[in-house]
Amino acid sequence: MTKNILQLKRIGWGVRGVFALGISASLAGNVLHAADNPVSKAISAWSPLALLLTVELISRIPTRRGWMTVARLGATAVIAGIAAWVSYWHMAGVAARYGETGASPYLLPFSVDGLIVVASISLVEIGGRIRALAEPAPAVTPVVTTAPAAAEPVTLAPVTEPEPAAERPVTKAPAKRVTPRPASAEKVARAAAKSPGASVAEIAKKAGVSVSTARRHLPTRVTDASPSAPVPAETPALVAA
Repeated sequence: MTKNILQLKRIGWGVRGVFALGISASLAGNVLHAADNPVSKAISAWSPLALLLTVELISRIPTRRGWMTVARLGATAVIAGIAAWVSYWHMAGVAARYGETGASPYLLPFSVDGLIVVASISLVEIGGRIRALAEPAPAVTPVVTTAPAAAEPVTLAPVTEPEPAAERPVTKAPAKRVTPRPASAEKVARAAAKSPGASVAEIAKKAGVSVSTARRHLPTRVTDASPSAPVPAETPALVAA
């Protein structure tokens, strides 16, 4: 940054030399064209000197926004216009007096005034850039990140579960009492089914129960007589005498 500022300052001094050369040419033309008395020469020299001082003030004093800056720039423009107008006719008269003919006496003043305008604008621009580099950069506030504080332990209240509602007693209808079938009846039924023509005694023997139990549980009444037993002969009825 310092190197850039030094370089701009050197360029600024060179531009000031060019500006001073243009002011000197304008000043010489005004003085040569004035009457041969000190008062006339001083009056003719005042306009270029006023322009020189104005440009130096503009280039060295920083400009700010506001109506004061507008007023200063406006005043500078007015002074530069007056100096250019006065210097133009003085230099045109001097050029014509010292041998310039045709359009030359009227064009030559434009080269001097144009040089003064360009040099003055360059001085203002260089002064602004030097001030911009010389101003300290705004301080950057470091952002400090703090670790979040440890969370305090939270004591949770014990959760009370709601008491279950009292269950209503369920009244069940009394089950119908079923009298189980005795095992002897099943044995007798199976034995009778296997030996359909057997006697009660044989069925009781196969079922392993007594004869009376077999007779009680038989599905159909079975007589004790065997079907193969001989049928007793019928006794003839006594004929009454």
